[in-house]
Amino acid sequence: MSTSTTTTEVGGVRVVQPTVGSHVTSYWQRVRGGDIGSLAAVLGLVVLVVIFGFARPDTFLSALNFGNLFSQGAAVVFISMGLVFVLLLGEIDLSAGYTSGVCGAVMAVLLTNHGWSWYTAIPAALITGVIIGSVLGFLVAKVGIPSFVVTLAAFLAFQGVLLLLLGGGTNISIHDSFVLALANKNMSVAMSWILAVVSVGGYAAAQLIKVRGRASRGLVHDPIGIVFARVVGLGVLVFVGTYFLTLERAINPAINSLKGVPIVVPIMAVAAIFWTFVLGRTTYGRHVYAVGGNTEAARRAGIPVDRIRISVFMIGSFMAAVGGIIAASRASSVDPKSGGSDVLLYSVAAAVIGGTSLFGGKGRIIDAVLGGAVIAVIGNGMGLMDFSPGTKFIFTGLVLLAAAGVDALSRRRAAATGNR
Repeated sequence: MSTSTTTTEVGGVRVVQPTVGSHVTSYWQRVRGGDIGSLAAVLGLVVLVVIFGFARPDTFLSALNFGNLFSQGAAVVFISMGLVFVLLLGEIDLSAGYTSGVCGAVMAVLLTNHGWSWYTAIPAALITGVIIGSVLGFLVAKVGIPSFVVTLAAFLAFQGVLLLLLGGGTNISIHDSFVLALANKNMSVAMSWILAVVSVGGYAAAQLIKVRGRASRGLVHDPIGIVFARVVGLGVLVFVGTYFLTLERAINPAINSLKGVPIVVPIMAVAAIFWTFVLGRTTYGRHVYAVGGNTEAARRAGIPVDRIRISVFMIGSFMAAVGGIIAASRASSVDPKSGGSDVLLYSVAAAVIGGTSLFGGKGRIIDAVLGGAVIAVIGNGMGLMDFSPGTKFIFTGLVLLAAAGVDALSRRRAAATGNR
């Protein structure tokens, strides 16, 4: 028996299980072989936090700024989650930004101009996103128009649709308390800690159930030491983050207390967990990866390629609608610029910076979250340091270029080592 593995016997079959040391060694070999995943984004995020923390310790590292980061980056993260599905197939959706604006406008018009309740206006906005995605997907998959052309046309058209919905240059304010709370309110301190404990406990239970299930079937599973390290690492992040978010963040607490985890955080977490499950634990998710990896091979294997292609655009536009709702909540209004400017660019950049490949077949939902965090930290930190908007765009562009370069080089390395 190798010193880097352990052997167990299940049903008379000897199963070689990796140890912590062999697991770490295997991971390092995958990294050297070009499979770096989200490592670059994590390291980049750490470096950025350290730099801005030293440059502006009193402001950047404050509890108030920490809470603001979530609301600032939430809309981009939601849109980026949907774009991960599109990018996994090697496609692109240039209309995601204005799709979010159109869906946000649909909600605002129904709420303010027609007196609808939030529980009917929000579903209407989400359904609008699904319809938009189905049309885009149909044109790409069935008509055969390249996604770049289809979504570029939609990018231009949706600017006009947004203007028509808003009656030209009108700004529509949102007064619904539920909608405004989504991006602007916080959970109570008690609920914040309950959420933290349940989240870490749930993750630990899921990991242990997974290990036990694989072990009972005689399958290779992660070493308990690695599982323990993951749970502890997540616990430290969650509990430390919860501690800072439950501190008083208001400048004048006597007038308006500000403490607790922002409501948008559990919404983001639920979306990330759900879509991660869809991609990693369902037949549909396996089909998405298969089509993104090799379309022709997937078609010959009996996978309904056209339906998969249509569905990813539907998911992409649905999540763009969620992002549009969150953006409208944060701004308390919708205007002709909603979803425009740099929303699309930052959303695509978030997915790519996080580790999703532009070439298709490689990416995870966590990439959108990590990349969105990098984008939010860059914008927030450089704003606190009084950098001009031009400098922010240049720096963000360089970070995106570096991420795309790392992706290209890692693929070349993977091809050279046979680790595809």
